[in-house]
Amino acid sequence: MHIPALLAGPIIRRTEHNRVCIWVATNDDYDINADFYQINTQRKTAYKPIKTDTQTETMKLGKKLYIHLISVTPLGRNFPSGTLIGYNLNFFNNAQTFDLGTLGLLDAQNPHSIVYGDLELPSFFIDQDNEKRNTVLYGSCRKPHSEGDDALVSADVQTEETHINMEKRPSALFLLGDQIYADDIPDPLASFIFDLSKEMVGEEELGLLDNRLKLDPFVSSIDLIHGRQFIVNHFAKFTSNHAANHLMQLGEYSIMYLLSFSPDLWEVADDYGIYHSFEYKYEKEKLYFVYPDRDCYREEYKKEYEQFRARYINQLKQIYRFQENLYRVRRLLANTPTYMIFDDHDITDDWNLTIDWKNNVSESPLGRHIVANGLGAYWAFQGWGNDPDAFNKGFKIKMQKHFNQLDPQSPSYDDYVDILWDFDRWHFVTPTSPKAIFLDTRTMRGYDPSPKPTKIGSLIEENIRSPQLINETGWEKMTDALQKANWNRGDHLLVISPTPLYGIGLIESVLHNYVYPLRVLGVSVQSMLDFEAWKYNEQGYHAFLRWLENLEPRNCFILSGDVHYASSVHATVAFPNQTNLNIYQFTSSPMSNMSFTGFWGFLMQKVVWLNALKRKKITIHRHCNEDGHLVYEGKDQACPSNFLWRENIQYLSMDNGAIIETDNNIGLLEWNHSIVQHKLLQYYEVYKHEKFFEALELD
Repeated sequence: MHIPALLAGPIIRRTEHNRVCIWVATNDDYDINADFYQINTQRKTAYKPIKTDTQTETMKLGKKLYIHLISVTPLGRNFPSGTLIGYNLNFFNNAQTFDLGTLGLLDAQNPHSIVYGDLELPSFFIDQDNEKRNTVLYGSCRKPHSEGDDALVSADVQTEETHINMEKRPSALFLLGDQIYADDIPDPLASFIFDLSKEMVGEEELGLLDNRLKLDPFVSSIDLIHGRQFIVNHFAKFTSNHAANHLMQLGEYSIMYLLSFSPDLWEVADDYGIYHSFEYKYEKEKLYFVYPDRDCYREEYKKEYEQFRARYINQLKQIYRFQENLYRVRRLLANTPTYMIFDDHDITDDWNLTIDWKNNVSESPLGRHIVANGLGAYWAFQGWGNDPDAFNKGFKIKMQKHFNQLDPQSPSYDDYVDILWDFDRWHFVTPTSPKAIFLDTRTMRGYDPSPKPTKIGSLIEENIRSPQLINETGWEKMTDALQKANWNRGDHLLVISPTPLYGIGLIESVLHNYVYPLRVLGVSVQSMLDFEAWKYNEQGYHAFLRWLENLEPRNCFILSGDVHYASSVHATVAFPNQTNLNIYQFTSSPMSNMSFTGFWGFLMQKVVWLNALKRKKITIHRHCNEDGHLVYEGKDQACPSNFLWRENIQYLSMDNGAIIETDNNIGLLEWNHSIVQHKLLQYYEVYKHEKFFEALELD
């Protein structure tokens, strides 16, 4: 199998006045040098070389997978701001030499080119450190077998349309979680990922972690399509209901990232035969069936076969559509400074959802291993480029020692697992204008062990509590990170929270009041649905607002994803000490994972639309009473004098009159002096489409 030299990238990562980081993945070790040019957009041939120094760090993840983080610094003055900077990369080793042009990526006639318009090079620009004009893209939740078209493609179209206009061109792309779905791998891709993982990275002997994996049927089912559900649920102690092809090995996570970021490996996948029919995979015995093909199970086997076949055919159509436009996604990433944070599906569904989940998985050698591999791959493909200085030499040495061996019995293995489970600096602050702090709402959670009284009809039981998405120590670390990044009280602030602080209240309330209590009846709803809105833990919700109160930003913009809908909310929060917060909650989700489908999706949509009619053009008043409970105000419920805080909430409408969008979308946020415009970009029928929320005038 021919593995291309360039596997993914280039991706522009952290971009500062004195350093630019570029990420690439290759099939071999290379020395890499970068050439930078200042582009005069008024003269097509004006590419003025910028004197720079290039330092490249390389991590070998396996036999044929190398991750490079290229740090380019200017010699002399800082990089110019407010102007386009073009770049090329040169690759050298004993076997070959090539650059981006050699690969055809700079040829405007090549549909896989990573340049825009008449430019000769991929480009980006650095903010001018003012808060008057800026444009940011953001979104979350992207899987290859979703219904609908990939909205991330519309972000490429937007950048193409504005590529020489730096007042309109996006200066950054924020990816807010679920960049991959490790727990929900489409059937047509599963065998390819499992096999290529072994060839490119190497095989981990999972039987050393759990002896049951050496026995039938698990020794064979683990490498078959649809063969991992039982293993993941019962051995690793995960709770996902879609874990039939769950990623487990470091190489599997890595291959999924490569397939999500770049078109290069899809050509290999095509040669491998991922588009083969279900019948072909069946004849080659690549499929695992719960019911064996025996006379006593004939009806069950036949039903499973037909369900399996229908799912396979549907997913095959979806992944074919997904990969068609990946060259546009690569171009966007090659031209836009990109910052990424994880959510649950980057590792596994329900990751740290409850203290029981965390304890059960931590005590399972296989579960602990899979989470570590998910985090190791996240670091290599996402986290490293967000803030390279957050990962010291000791961290990288421990990572590389394990990557070199991939042996659960080696001395380096425990160091690898422990450092990833215990790491506490996944959060970071971007060098954008305004600055943005990315919250880690997964590994900094707080859990209250005290029971919560729950009543369903005449049944009264004690229930578990939802977690605080960030604990007290976590908030202290967030404040410290902002101070170190020279954010000042009174500045605008972007807060990147994977799940929104202000969601659609009806959805959250229905889940919290009517579905979540079903746990007392033994229904495992916490692992069937996401109960991770900030409001589900009142103490955590209060902590978020108190943190903002102490910061006193001029305006706070919270960007979120996760919930598979898009909305805009404006809230003003008043505290007894006369501090007032102006909060704008912008939510965009999913980029490619429409979940409001089928009967229940249709029903939820209709209920939400009806509820939206009531909320349009009105202000919702609520307060936190002295007992810490959230109270909605009305004719019979006024705000007492001893409130802890009080807030007024308005749901903003789009140009079509709706307050919610559930189809695939990506958010675009534009600042123009005192005006802020929130848009949604969508891609279908080979065109970009826009929806506008009400424009906001800042104080």
